[in-house]
Amino acid sequence: MTQPIKKCRISNWEGVVWDNKKKLSNGVEVGYKTVTVSRGYKKKDEDIWRSEVINNIRLNDIPKLKTILDKLQEFLYFEAREQERLRNNDGRNKKREDFR
Repeated sequence: MTQPIKKCRISNWEGVVWDNKKKLSNGVEVGYKTVTVSRGYKKKDEDIWRSEVINNIRLNDIPKLKTILDKLQEFLYFEAREQERLRNNDGRNKKREDFR
C-alpha cells in the first residue's frame, strides 16, 4: 500500500513523498518513491477545502513550490536513504542473530 513518508506545507501548497511498492512480473517486489504537489483552495460559495491537480502555477507560487521541493529532495537524498540503509542493516543483523 502506498504511504506518505514525508510532508511539507507552505501556505496552501503541499508536497508529499510517497513510499510505493510494486510486484514485478517475476514476483519480486520493489520499492520506489514518488513526489506529489497539490494546492488547496476554497470556493467562494462553499466552506469546504478542496485540493487540485496542479496545471497552472502562478508566478508568486513558484518560490513556495521551490522551497517545498527543495525540502523533499533533501529528505530523499539524505534522510530516506539513511532510513533505508539502517532498515536494511537491521534486517541483516536480525538474520545473522537467528543463525547463532
